[in-house]
Amino acid sequence: MAAQIGIDRLTGIIAFARSASLGSYTAAARSLSVSPSAISKSVQRLEEHLGIRLFSRTTRSLTLTAEGRDLHERALRLLREAEEIEQAAVAARAEPAGIIKVTAPLPIGAHLIAPALPRFRERFPKVAVDFRLGDRFTDLIEEGIDVAIRVGEPADSRLIAKKLAPNRICAFASPDYINRRGKPERPEDLDQHDCVNFRYQSSGQTLRWPFKVGDRVLEIVPNATIVVDNSDAVAAILVAGGGIGMSPTYIAAPYLERGELVPVLKEYAIDRYNITALWPESRRGNPTVKAFVAFLGEIFPPQTSWDRVFSATT
Repeated sequence: MAAQIGIDRLTGIIAFARSASLGSYTAAARSLSVSPSAISKSVQRLEEHLGIRLFSRTTRSLTLTAEGRDLHERALRLLREAEEIEQAAVAARAEPAGIIKVTAPLPIGAHLIAPALPRFRERFPKVAVDFRLGDRFTDLIEEGIDVAIRVGEPADSRLIAKKLAPNRICAFASPDYINRRGKPERPEDLDQHDCVNFRYQSSGQTLRWPFKVGDRVLEIVPNATIVVDNSDAVAAILVAGGGIGMSPTYIAAPYLERGELVPVLKEYAIDRYNITALWPESRRGNPTVKAFVAFLGEIFPPQTSWDRVFSATT
């Protein structure tokens, strides 16, 4: 019975630490792949056992009590040590196996990575992939993510980074729209056109359109006639003749091949940051992570297929 009680307490500590780090039972449950009620009950049992309140609860958020803040730091140290034990065992095994948790922005994940996952599993049948899509900022270490694909440079020194490909973006429109309205020659000409802009779901901010002008970058927020928070929807609106919009080349490439879109202001196109793979330092020796990162190198070769298509268009 003592062993069972010990397991319950450890479960409660994990649920408490993750809830405190992420700010809600729902986020902690998603991270641990269990239900929010299971997290809530584990924390409640831990509080009853310890005889203290760990959280001040409201309908919207969790706030650590003074006692909770002290125990949170100790719980994180315990979990870090457990993580080191697990990673040492995994590295000693040397064969890719088990579950790998991967996160990526929705368009990159859906267009580039998801279609390749069956090929990865065929090569490594002992590996199961937990693939999470979205543009919400994720703390890899707190949420137990093994590999993240992100646009931009990492700000976290605890992470190892590998550049996968440039995030090349350009303006596009349908041939029908260009025939009706003409083609802008300079970014300033966009004022005379219908523009379709993108809004980030995570921040609510609309995209500032970057253009490479000589040695500098000109950013414009167009007067958009349509604003949408999904990259595929932007492309669909452009194909339907809705105006000019900004898109990554990996999304536009299939439409370019079919003649449904054409580049606009192509000479001003810019590599806006890089598509980068990130993984925690603690995963450095993990054979499954090493196998997946190597596989990403196949998905993102030195010259990508989508940028070859873009380069060939006029």
